[in-house]
Amino acid sequence: MTRTASSATSLSTSAPPAPGEERQPSTWERRLRRFGHVARPRGDVGSRLVPPYAPPSSRLWATLGIGDGTARALTRWSAWLGPLVVTLVAGLMRFWRLGSPKAVIFDETYYAKDAWALIHRGFEVNWDKNANDLILRTGGHVPIPHEAAYVVHPPVGKYVIGIGEWMFGFTPFGWRFMTALLGTLTVFLVCRIGRRLLRSTFLGCLAGLLLAVDGLAFVMSRTALLDSVLVFFVVAAFGCLVVDRDRARGALAAALPRGEDGVPRPDAHVAETLGLGWRPWRLLAGLCLGLAAGTKWNGFIYLAAFGILTVLWDVGARRVAGARRPYATVLKRDLGWAFLSTVPVAVGTYVLSWLGWILSPADGTGGYFRNWAATSGRGGSWTWLPDWVRSLWHYEHEVYKFNVGLSSPHIYQSNPWSWLVDGRPVSYFYESPAPGKDGCPVGAGDKCAREVLALGTPLLWWAAVFAVLYLLWRWFFRRDWRAGAIACGIAAGYLPWFNYQERTIFFFYAVVFVPFLCLGVAMLVGAILGPPGSSERRRIVGAAGAGALVLLIVWNFIYFWPIYTGQAIPFDSWQSRMWLDTWV
Repeated sequence: MTRTASSATSLSTSAPPAPGEERQPSTWERRLRRFGHVARPRGDVGSRLVPPYAPPSSRLWATLGIGDGTARALTRWSAWLGPLVVTLVAGLMRFWRLGSPKAVIFDETYYAKDAWALIHRGFEVNWDKNANDLILRTGGHVPIPHEAAYVVHPPVGKYVIGIGEWMFGFTPFGWRFMTALLGTLTVFLVCRIGRRLLRSTFLGCLAGLLLAVDGLAFVMSRTALLDSVLVFFVVAAFGCLVVDRDRARGALAAALPRGEDGVPRPDAHVAETLGLGWRPWRLLAGLCLGLAAGTKWNGFIYLAAFGILTVLWDVGARRVAGARRPYATVLKRDLGWAFLSTVPVAVGTYVLSWLGWILSPADGTGGYFRNWAATSGRGGSWTWLPDWVRSLWHYEHEVYKFNVGLSSPHIYQSNPWSWLVDGRPVSYFYESPAPGKDGCPVGAGDKCAREVLALGTPLLWWAAVFAVLYLLWRWFFRRDWRAGAIACGIAAGYLPWFNYQERTIFFFYAVVFVPFLCLGVAMLVGAILGPPGSSERRRIVGAAGAGALVLLIVWNFIYFWPIYTGQAIPFDSWQSRMWLDTWV
């Protein structure tokens, strides 16, 4: 679990060998060696607990004629300047003509209006069927209905969208502003998380760049749907836990005894008795996961997955530090605090997100089902609970039944088996303007096509298939915790949907694990570049292959730019971009 790129690769059993003794690998380890398996590494405990960051090659600075002092300063500042540059590029793309198309596209018809109602009424309302046209025609100056509406998603994401509407008005730009902002900030988070995770500023910035040029993440960032809000809080929670991991391992490393050479030595007493103290990053992760669940219930799946992940990280840290019984030590020292730092915080945050609904009147004029406990829900064995608790529980139960039973056919629904290969994207907007109208060139022929298609950048997603296989191999056979962490983020957002293959589901649900796919591809690119100490020939070949892959992905995004942004292009040009029949 603690292997890094610079870790030793000698084989050993899981039990610590006596000083000076080298144990032989077990039978199952010897059998797996043919697939590249290595046992838990030995060596410098300090660098295994807190691996150093990979410095840029000295040959790079020499080629550029930069001295050692300047090179150190550039290396230090690049940790922030690199992610900021990538984020600036991502932001410029996401905010470019954000109000276009000037229309209510796809599920914006629900969330844009729900958000406007929430910030004015505290609960969602039923809108007239002609409300969209009236909103666009009047610039959002429309009366807000009073009748409560039945909705099937918690309110956090809609409150977030409502902040943009409150600042910039009830217009397409207003209701897309916050998703564009959070989509941009997610790129920054991925850069920084990737840097800390992979111990490389270059690979961290590459992961952020890949996210910036993914078509699905890009389109979702420019659309007032809940999923971009969910992505931001999930990635933020993951980042908090990665920081917490580094700090906890740093505290263990600092407490270990040191030899005459100043290098930390494993110590069973320290590893099994040291309390890791106040861990605010875990609390912040719990808050983010509560906000994620308050956006969409998927957040609770990430709460469970990340909770298990962070406990296993503690087990790995205690083991490396010298604990003889790391699982028992974590059970005694860390598990209780890990639970209290995340689960109650997340659940409490989720309940508080319903505060507007809770405070609405219970006389039938408030939120949907707000008066259920006082009407249809009277009596029973739970009447000692406050009415709002019973009403909210009933509401949640009804929403659960709706979500698991949704099977209404939709032209753009898809099966999760097809997601990783971009099998069935979702068209959010389409129109066929005539030449000379709505941006259609005069010489375009019979007509143009103008579409916003939620399609992942194909070459990125197809490369991600190989990256997922690489992650699984690296995690299982090389015991690389980084691969396991990234795979966990992918699995939590992807695998649960296989349990609902008869339900109406869409490809854009996959956007929640796109940041982890990008981290996986960045890790794969790092492997293509070559491990530390590779020969110059190996580095040149690796750099050529990795560079070609990244350039092709960027070109692929540019090629599909018109159908990501709703630009009018000749119909033949649009048709040439429909690489698969299932995209139409």
